[in-house]
Amino acid sequence: MKTDEMTTPYTGQECGTTAPGCPTCLELVRAWSVHLLTASGAVCGLFALTTAASGDAVASLFWMAATVTIDGVDGALARRFRVKTVVQSVDGALLDNVVDYFTWSVVPAFFLCMTSLAGELWRFPVAAAILISSGYQFARCDAKTEDHTFSGFPSYWNIVIFYMFMLKSPVWLNVVVLLSCAVASFAPLRCLYPSRTQHWRAFNVVFGSLWALCLVFALFRYPHGHLPFINLSWVYVVYYAAVCAWLTLRPRPHPEKAA
Repeated sequence: MKTDEMTTPYTGQECGTTAPGCPTCLELVRAWSVHLLTASGAVCGLFALTTAASGDAVASLFWMAATVTIDGVDGALARRFRVKTVVQSVDGALLDNVVDYFTWSVVPAFFLCMTSLAGELWRFPVAAAILISSGYQFARCDAKTEDHTFSGFPSYWNIVIFYMFMLKSPVWLNVVVLLSCAVASFAPLRCLYPSRTQHWRAFNVVFGSLWALCLVFALFRYPHGHLPFINLSWVYVVYYAAVCAWLTLRPRPHPEKAA
């Protein structure tokens, strides 16, 4: 992803704590802490796997919620602390993609295999569809567009299976929705990137945060008293889908005109 930050490399012999343009100890600590935070998402994903394998689906969802929280804040922290400039020996975007593929695709696919959401017959084929379509999605050169939107279905598998588990939706509907999302990964869609898409950005962040709180409260109240929070959360889901439809259908200038 393009950035306006300077990327002149720091050299150990030239850079002291007071040399102009060189990272201070505090800047290095901040930058490496952000990388550590990103990598910790994989650890939470591992716990999500182990709890799902032991049959504790709710605990697994809690760990998945932790991975989503980490992914929701590490990018903003990386930009705030100029991580790409301060620590140029680590590709933060690549690290984020590696962790995200694991936590947003592998973990929910495994969860699907360990539960009855897709039934005995379809659980492994659907899990395979998740992994393959997500592999393509994460490898797309335009996965995140110049105007900060997602191309295709943005691998929100954790969220999809969360709703399926909370609503106890029928197997046939789960299979149809999951396979449709897998196909949508290849479609020419433009999806909202809540923290980066410029259109109504502040509103999107606040609205998305309230939606996330609804899901957390629903998880804490499960299996009794969670449905009011789930029902309330649909307001944001409908809004998100409407914005994605608008981003996809709105006319965009031709490259030669934009130039």
